[in-house]
Amino acid sequence: MNCIKRWHAVYTKPRWEKKVFALLEEKGIIAYCPLNKVRRKWSDRYKIINEPLFKSYVFVKINEDEKKKVRMIPGVVNFVYWNGKPAIIKEEEINIIRRFLNEYEFVAIEPVQLRQRQRVKIMSGIFMDQEGVVIRSGKNKVQIILESLGFMLTGKLNRSEIQPI
Repeated sequence: MNCIKRWHAVYTKPRWEKKVFALLEEKGIIAYCPLNKVRRKWSDRYKIINEPLFKSYVFVKINEDEKKKVRMIPGVVNFVYWNGKPAIIKEEEINIIRRFLNEYEFVAIEPVQLRQRQRVKIMSGIFMDQEGVVIRSGKNKVQIILESLGFMLTGKLNRSEIQPI
């Protein structure tokens, strides 16, 4: 029995984030659904509403034994996976999101855009902490030249494995 609780991201049905969050809390599961204030136009007026910051994602702090309980919640599609296992989110990353949303309103979240000839740093794998240059950037894969050891190595990496410098 593993009693260490870690944060995981759960993928939900579209527009079910708040419902899933409420159902998780009802079951006694620690959950976090970051909400962002958004200004929306109705036919006759503008209104400020709270909308999930991450579309179709809710964070849960659970141990291994609670994973099945989470999967049984209506609206939960699955855990977000990384390298074949449910991804673990660091506590400090959850705290950064909380502090950021407490400090700022009307937050926009956008994926990082990668361009050709942009310098990047590899964040995982055997070339972790190496720097390279983007040759091509596709939907999920990025082709990078590594200029170490006097050779040009070209590799295809997942976008999640690199970070712009």
